[in-house]
Amino acid sequence: MYISLVVLLYAIWTFCFPIGKYTLNFCPPVFLTGIRMLLGGAIIISFLFFKRRNDLKIYGSQIVPLFLLGIFSTYLTNICEFWALSTELTASKVCFIYSLSPFMAALLSYIHFKERMNRMKWLGMTIGLIGMIPGIVINGGSKDFFSSVSLAELSMVGASFFTVYGWVLLRLLVKDNQLSPLTANSYSMLIGGGLALIHSFFIDNWTPIPVAAGHFFPFAKGILAMTFISNILCYNLYGYLLKRFTATFMSFMGLVSPFFASFTSWLILGEKIQVEIFYSMIIIIFGLWLVYREELKQGYIQKKSVSTAS
Repeated sequence: MYISLVVLLYAIWTFCFPIGKYTLNFCPPVFLTGIRMLLGGAIIISFLFFKRRNDLKIYGSQIVPLFLLGIFSTYLTNICEFWALSTELTASKVCFIYSLSPFMAALLSYIHFKERMNRMKWLGMTIGLIGMIPGIVINGGSKDFFSSVSLAELSMVGASFFTVYGWVLLRLLVKDNQLSPLTANSYSMLIGGGLALIHSFFIDNWTPIPVAAGHFFPFAKGILAMTFISNILCYNLYGYLLKRFTATFMSFMGLVSPFFASFTSWLILGEKIQVEIFYSMIIIIFGLWLVYREELKQGYIQKKSVSTAS
């Protein structure tokens, strides 16, 4: 059951990439980050205030991790991602680069949680990354991915790192029920969204707001769609699943994202689907199985999730 939830999480999350690229036709990336995150945080805070008010309480020791979570997981991650989406990169290629985070997750999880990376886990991760080579070559129509790297691609590498570090911080906060995922994410969104809106005020043209004239309705549609999919549904489902799986494994499962992103980008933006991505998926799934099996042996995945996984 829980493995199915992880796959469903990434399938749904990939809709945000083409929707984000579409919405950036009407506003700048930093402003989009600020509005989307403040809206998502406000909605979750309102829900907690009326339904689970006690969950809003935080302690002094949690303030710094929450602030760092807001900076890395919300502010830096989304500014880098939306700026890359505003360039010539396709939405599917942005998602592809975003998913190249397992090695970062392994390193950070080792530092924070002392999770061991044995030979079999490295083998599984290497197989998975090898499986992505066809996607590297053809995804987004680029044939010279290795010969030249654009600033937009480097920005997405940064986004990948920042989001992994954010998830490690989130796991520190939600582990052992110190904070609920809803609480941690809501404060993170308010902090990161607030920083992004301040940033936007100094660099964007506020006349009266940085949204293209006559395009407020499509801008609003994009914001609402992304807020519901990512901020409300996926952020909190990810936090819930981090109680059962490691940040390393969750990050590695993100390698299935390019497969779904190819479909969602075709559906929304008309980007061409490349059949080579299906060959990549077969190899990636085998690598995922090796990593998952080792996580079970090492006891990093809770037993109750094993008994219900299919």
